[in-house]
Amino acid sequence: MKKKIILSSIIIICLLAAGLFYFRYQVYYSHGNYKNEKTFEIKKGEGNGEIAAKLAEEGLISGKIYFHYYSKYQGIVNKILPGIYKLSGNMSIPEIAHTITNLQDLRIKVTFPEGWNSKKMAARLNENGLPGDEFLKRINDADAFRPKYDFLADAKISNLEGFLFPDTYYFPPDSDGEKIIKLMLNDFGLKVDADLREDIQKQNRTLKEIITMASIIEMEVKSEEDRKVVSGIFWNRIEKGMPLQSCATLAFVLGENKKQYTYEDTQIKSLFNTYQNAGLPPGPIGNPGLASIEAAANPKDTGYFYFLSDPETGKTVFSKTIDEHNANKDRYGL
Repeated sequence: MKKKIILSSIIIICLLAAGLFYFRYQVYYSHGNYKNEKTFEIKKGEGNGEIAAKLAEEGLISGKIYFHYYSKYQGIVNKILPGIYKLSGNMSIPEIAHTITNLQDLRIKVTFPEGWNSKKMAARLNENGLPGDEFLKRINDADAFRPKYDFLADAKISNLEGFLFPDTYYFPPDSDGEKIIKLMLNDFGLKVDADLREDIQKQNRTLKEIITMASIIEMEVKSEEDRKVVSGIFWNRIEKGMPLQSCATLAFVLGENKKQYTYEDTQIKSLFNTYQNAGLPPGPIGNPGLASIEAAANPKDTGYFYFLSDPETGKTVFSKTIDEHNANKDRYGL
């Protein structure tokens, strides 16, 4: 009887030892079944269990329990960094853990300055190896994105110019035009939030009108206070049926920034030429930042109707009458 007990104990110990050896082998030396390299994204807020499950689902590790154990035992749970990494099933769990706890993010950083139009954005995407041409084609189809974004509900928004929020983005290397646009629209929805959009509705103005005005303000003046004053000037001019006479719209039509535009420039035929057409142009001339959008939505009424920029200092000079404005133009050599 004792021999049977001893034999059973030995067998149990051997099985436990074999099990521990097998588990340890799986933790430290096993591989996944996906042999090629692939990009693997870890999103901000994902926990250890979620990451382990994703690694196992994509064939990068042999089982989620092994990664889960390793990361807890090695104390790296809070050291895993969000990002996009290049991994393969040929890597062991320690190798994968080392990779995702050291910043090797493969995302492509792209910065779009405030006011840039979609053509400039597309060129910068191309420069960074991303599909700028596809991006440019897709922005003309607002209908494709309208169902997901309530701020595009207005059927008069026919393209996405103005709604591609200027910011610094980290695009996955395999991004297509649609994914790039969605990331930018998501950003717009966060920055131009429901409260701001509700304030705009209360003013009996559409979001498209505000974004169009903001795109002009963005290119006209730079300081926060000047933006609000210029916003008041432009809305007052519209209310009185006066043309905006914005040089920013001429730059958009001509594709060229000039210190001083000629009379011939102001005569160019285009619906975006605010020297020849009263009111707002058909749509935004670029993609404004939040400060310009807020200025367009919150104009400051000062009684001014004219302004110019000192070519030497960039300071904005305001006038209430055309005579005063013309005198300022002479004073500053414009």
